[in-house]
Amino acid sequence: MDALVDPKPPSPAAGRRGWLDLTPINRRRLDAFKRNRRGYGSFLVFAALFLVTLGAEFVANERPLVVSYKGDILFPVFNDYPEERFGGFLAHTDYRNPETAKEIDDHGWMIWAPIRYSNSTRNLSPPTTLPSPPTWLLSDAQCSRAIRDGGGTPPATRPCSALETNWLGTDDHGRDVLTRLIYGFRLSIVFALLLAGISSAVGIAAGAVQGYFGGWTDLIMQRVIEIWSSLPHLYILIIVAAVITPSFGVLLGILLLFSWVNLVHLVRAEFLRARNFEYVNAARALGLSNLRIMWKHVLPNAMVATLTFLPFILSGSITTLTSLDFLGLGLPPGSPSLGEMLLQGTSNLQAPWLGLTAFLTIAIMLSLLIFIGEAVRDAFDPRKTFR
Repeated sequence: MDALVDPKPPSPAAGRRGWLDLTPINRRRLDAFKRNRRGYGSFLVFAALFLVTLGAEFVANERPLVVSYKGDILFPVFNDYPEERFGGFLAHTDYRNPETAKEIDDHGWMIWAPIRYSNSTRNLSPPTTLPSPPTWLLSDAQCSRAIRDGGGTPPATRPCSALETNWLGTDDHGRDVLTRLIYGFRLSIVFALLLAGISSAVGIAAGAVQGYFGGWTDLIMQRVIEIWSSLPHLYILIIVAAVITPSFGVLLGILLLFSWVNLVHLVRAEFLRARNFEYVNAARALGLSNLRIMWKHVLPNAMVATLTFLPFILSGSITTLTSLDFLGLGLPPGSPSLGEMLLQGTSNLQAPWLGLTAFLTIAIMLSLLIFIGEAVRDAFDPRKTFR
């Protein structure tokens, strides 16, 4: 009788890992990725850094996060209140102004971000000539002299505590280096994600059409891609930069015109290999459309090789943006860019904190992405996943 009893159906959550609904093979891949301590640790560090910089306005801001003034709760981090709101006359409020700060403190309170600078805020009273070194490297004599030059009286002990703190110094425009580093990190990652994501989608679509249909479609598209790839990318960027000032969107669009070809050949090869498999022929026999076969049956198998390249495409996108900014062909002047910080480092060799900060940030960022890419590649390798 026991043999006739139906076995207990599997739990619907048996394929879940946390909030992810994974197939057994993808669970194995995720476990293999986590077993790679260097890659998984790099992913956690990179994700934490990106999440922190994603809310850069709550970490470094020249405006307070919350203000209580005469019983009203205001949020300057979200809204730009006129100075008239605090008894002044200007259209915009400078919360760092001593008079404005005293007015608010007399009738309420302010909650500031940990760093009281935005990426464009300038230190109008630097302790030394610009670029000024980190505050913690200054001597008491330098701090006292800076306070006297500003018309103040230095305290008897720890005079540097009376100065505005610049943990990594300032650049040659008086802007806080740490703040620009935070905003520049976010800008680089967002730019790289958009460039890698959109270019990969276009490249996958083009490679899928080539590989699945083959024949004249493949031949014509191959010739078009060869001609398109032979265009001088750098010269085109120089011409565009001479005509207009590239904004974030313009620069992203120009790079998208040429970066989408990176994955075409890889995806084309995967579709050429899979288009004559038995499951594809069976789908055709069942009357499925070519688009559905490509999307539902061939693309998931082709994505394995594509996903392993994604971290390396991200690192390449970051390097491209940094190089263009360093050459002066990238984002508009004043943008918080790691490449612009490198350029300032080479122009101010007497201020090593500029070049070292940008170099170490870029090196750490790219190293983390490379370690993540190696871990993803090993996780999708059947020889290591199923051993």
